[in-house]
Amino acid sequence: MATTDDDYLRFFPYEEPYDHQREAMGDIYDALTNGRDVLFEGACGTGKTLASLVPALEYARQANKTVVITTNVHQQMRQFVEDARAITAQESIRAVVFRGKGSMCHIDVDYEECQALRDTTRDLVDKEQERTQLERQESELLEQAQSTGESGVDTGGQENALEARNAVMEELRALEDDLEALQEEKSTCDHYYRNLTVDTSEFYGWLYEDVRTPDDVYEYAHQQGLCGYELLKEGIEGVDLVVCNYHHLLDPMIREQFFRWLGRDPEDVVAVFDEAHNVEDAARDHARRTLTETTLESAIDELAETEDARSDPAYNVIATFLRALRTAYDEAFGFGEREQVDDHWYDLSIANDDRRDDLTLAFLQDYTGPGFHEELDQALSLGGELDQQYEEAFKEGKLDTREECQTLQAAQFIAAWLDESGDLGQYPVVSVRRETQRASDRSSKQRSGGGEGTGDIYGRAELYTCIPSNVTRDLFDDLHATVLMSATVRPFDVTQTVLGLDDPTTMAYGAQFPEDRRRTYVVDGPALFASERDDPATQDTITEVLEDTARMTPGNTLAFFPSYAEAERYHQRVDVGETVYLDEPGEQARDLRESFVEDDSGLLCTSLWGTLGEGVSYDGDDARTVVVVGVPYPHLDDRMDAVQNAYDISFGNGEDEAGWRYAVEIPTVRKTRQALGRVVRSPEDFGVRILLDGRYTEAAEMEMPKYAVRGAFPPEERSEMIDIDPEKLKFAMLNFYQDVDGYDDGPPAP
Repeated sequence: MATTDDDYLRFFPYEEPYDHQREAMGDIYDALTNGRDVLFEGACGTGKTLASLVPALEYARQANKTVVITTNVHQQMRQFVEDARAITAQESIRAVVFRGKGSMCHIDVDYEECQALRDTTRDLVDKEQERTQLERQESELLEQAQSTGESGVDTGGQENALEARNAVMEELRALEDDLEALQEEKSTCDHYYRNLTVDTSEFYGWLYEDVRTPDDVYEYAHQQGLCGYELLKEGIEGVDLVVCNYHHLLDPMIREQFFRWLGRDPEDVVAVFDEAHNVEDAARDHARRTLTETTLESAIDELAETEDARSDPAYNVIATFLRALRTAYDEAFGFGEREQVDDHWYDLSIANDDRRDDLTLAFLQDYTGPGFHEELDQALSLGGELDQQYEEAFKEGKLDTREECQTLQAAQFIAAWLDESGDLGQYPVVSVRRETQRASDRSSKQRSGGGEGTGDIYGRAELYTCIPSNVTRDLFDDLHATVLMSATVRPFDVTQTVLGLDDPTTMAYGAQFPEDRRRTYVVDGPALFASERDDPATQDTITEVLEDTARMTPGNTLAFFPSYAEAERYHQRVDVGETVYLDEPGEQARDLRESFVEDDSGLLCTSLWGTLGEGVSYDGDDARTVVVVGVPYPHLDDRMDAVQNAYDISFGNGEDEAGWRYAVEIPTVRKTRQALGRVVRSPEDFGVRILLDGRYTEAAEMEMPKYAVRGAFPPEERSEMIDIDPEKLKFAMLNFYQDVDGYDDGPPAP
């Protein structure tokens, strides 16, 4: 399958690609032609999206495949839409931006209820169409019965026609009764009904003439009384490009449906994962399975009201697991720990090195009966039948909402827990939280058996998947090929191993813009271990460096901290005579960013683990300087210990502390590199990047090798790092910004 630059460029929406983009496009096209996955690292602002998307679209058009580009960063979704619009303005493609049902439903029902409403609505439309056909048939038979032959003598045809008409009339009467029942039950969706009964060709003409956002689709559909989500599902079949969120590919259940809507087998899909360094964590999140104490209680209530021989064994095994869950968290509490629990989930350690977890052991010790495997089988069988009954009852209007079978959910989870919780890569955990309001008196009464004294605390069992390749390997094997792109996907061997990729093509492009228009300073300040952060002298040093940085920057300054708490600390301490912005958890970061970039000399304090550290562009003086304070390791809890242990066993190959390196150090440095990439986004741009912690310095490799992190950066990035004392930073910044004519109104006093 031959191709040329001219073939690529029909999908390139701008005048000329950069040289490195042109090279990357050729290599990616060759890899896709050979069905090979690609690991593609390109520095921030170097055009990775188009370098990946252009050859993917070219190959897909020639090979009759669909391209799916996906991210978990909202800001990147908007950038994808802009790029796709630019492409389709030059070379016509059919592109759809797909979003989940939850944010597109016009009547605000959950997924299960939506499914039932959709099925009942389709049943109603089918019956109405059948009625139309029968009415037409009845009219034709009546006309035939009333007609006579040319001689005027009935030859017997009229009698046969009358008999056939009477039969049709019987069918019509029965059908009218069914229709009347469906209409009275009101278990249908008016929006979806109009999808099925009106001409939607105008919608699809509008959809394909440009790249529409889900909000565009929702608004259009709402005005027409249609269901935009279902229209999109119908509209993505056979398109050239789909833009979507990670969960459409990483969630196994959603993925199966998604490919069906596409009308494609997995081998006919080319997937482009943006911000691919996030796939590791996202895969773990999509694989997690949970079961709460309240679901177990609801299952027990459900079984108590079920007259079926299987309800007793089902009750026995589920009630035993509920008691075991309560026992597990009661015994896991340390001194004073129960009082610390609030309305957020709080993990308690139940895993053991030399035997099964405490929840499983409590279940096995408490269980009595003919065998829990047999009783679980009966619970699963009964739960499946009850779930089907609920669906039918909702369709028939006997239930106002589509109920989910709690017995089925509980039995499925318990079976998975007992079978898999001891497997390598599965971390069993119990969490608790405090209810803000009692769900019912029943809950209080039922807790008294196994949770006496727990008050309003209730528990949750969770199977946490530590090894992402258990989720991603099958996906990558099934797809035709995948491009995983990021500014921080290196080290390639680690990404390949953790995600389960088989011999991918790898390519890396560092910063392509003039080196003399950027500086990377490593401030040889305190090593900001958690134990050192409260030291007054340490805080004074950090505060002075931040004030010097903001004062010497001709534009805005971004400051990233290991946590929101640290960001708040220095937001209160720093005095720069300008606006100091604070990003807080739970607040709308998009609005904060817009206010910040409208400023011209502000300082923004945020957490490196927030939403402003990647996938967000700060052009020009929107952010001239970025500073990363500390080495922002994630919170190291039992889950992270479990991930490290699983990585050590699975990927260590004799390497010391492979789990720490793979699971903690490399992801942390990737986050740091992402933050540094927020500035210098074009050849004309200029800026300063600052790492503020002694562990980044070259000397740390010798003085504290266990904690030094400089070696985790790629070689070309290390080569640009300039170690500097805290008090000298302001002079270095002054000289740099003067050299690039950065000060419009003259330099500030150092």
